[in-house]
Amino acid sequence: MKTPSSDPMLSGSNNRPWLCIVVIAAPLIWAAYFFGSAVVVKEHKDRFVRWDMIETVQKGDISDHCRPRGREPLPKGVMVKTSNLELQPLWGPVIENNKQIGAERSLLTLAVGIKQKKVVNDIVRKFLRGNFTVMLFHYDGVVDEWKNLEWSSQVIHISAVNQTKWWFAKRFLHPDIVSEYEYIFLWDEDIGVENFDPTRYLMIVKDEGLEISQPALDTVKSDVHHLITARVSSSRVHRRMYKLRGQGRCDGHSTAPPCVGWVEMMVPVFSKAAWRCAWHMVQNDLIHAWGLDQLLGYCSQGDRTRKVGVVDSEYIVHLGLPTLGVIENNQTNSGSRLIDTRVNVRQRSFDEMQIFRQRWRDAVKEDQCWVDPYSTLKNGTPS
Repeated sequence: MKTPSSDPMLSGSNNRPWLCIVVIAAPLIWAAYFFGSAVVVKEHKDRFVRWDMIETVQKGDISDHCRPRGREPLPKGVMVKTSNLELQPLWGPVIENNKQIGAERSLLTLAVGIKQKKVVNDIVRKFLRGNFTVMLFHYDGVVDEWKNLEWSSQVIHISAVNQTKWWFAKRFLHPDIVSEYEYIFLWDEDIGVENFDPTRYLMIVKDEGLEISQPALDTVKSDVHHLITARVSSSRVHRRMYKLRGQGRCDGHSTAPPCVGWVEMMVPVFSKAAWRCAWHMVQNDLIHAWGLDQLLGYCSQGDRTRKVGVVDSEYIVHLGLPTLGVIENNQTNSGSRLIDTRVNVRQRSFDEMQIFRQRWRDAVKEDQCWVDPYSTLKNGTPS
């Protein structure tokens, strides 16, 4: 029977090399295992951190204003945050124009019907000479009959039957689309421009610091509904009206619309900053925008008694022609006939105004962070 000392692996000088190998190898194996584990753990941790950072950015936890939500996967240099309404050729050399179109260009938009073709032609020709971009909103669905005008292919045509200019504006004049235009003219079609020059008008608006404005109305030839819009012949610009008798008195101490800080929704002109605000106030479903005029002063980028005004030296004629609500019916045996629904349109407009005013009151009540700069008015709304 062998004794333990007789085992050739454990006895004698011949076994010493094995012991040395074990003593030396054990720490090396342990070090390799430890280092390898550390590398694996670190790689896993780094991978986890990277995905965690991506997820954090996507969730908006990191405040990176250069990458608004939804644009996180894109490098900043390729993103184009705004656009414009300039037409581009289908062929020819590419002229890179991702930069702004120029600080001196403005935009005219008109809601038009084919029956006012002559009047619209006079307006568009005058504005195109002033280096304006022009967009026509066709509320009667007729587009082809404008093609014989020399400028037709130079302007943008959008058609939707029986929609108002405010319906079009909410959907096609988003602030990011029109941000490259200095001023946005949002006009009706029944306007005479014999005494109006858009270039001179903008010079006056800039000089006077008006963010929201309109040209005054010729009191002899125009259909004037609001006294503040009437032209003052001896004035360049006026910002308030005076009414010293009867209800709704206005004097030099008045601070609220319609005495001051007010323009008519027929021919408003907005700076791009004012339009960015006003666009958000336009309601998707209230297409006549009644009641909006009383609150536009909140978008005047300052004191509405100074930043909102009527330009007297460049004035227009409001022709007061029937447009929306007069429908031609071609289904009768005796030929076409006109159906006048303007009474219904007016009733809808009045109903929308009541709804809008209630929405404003509710919004003021619910928004605890909002501060009314015109707190002398109840709920910020004219009574």
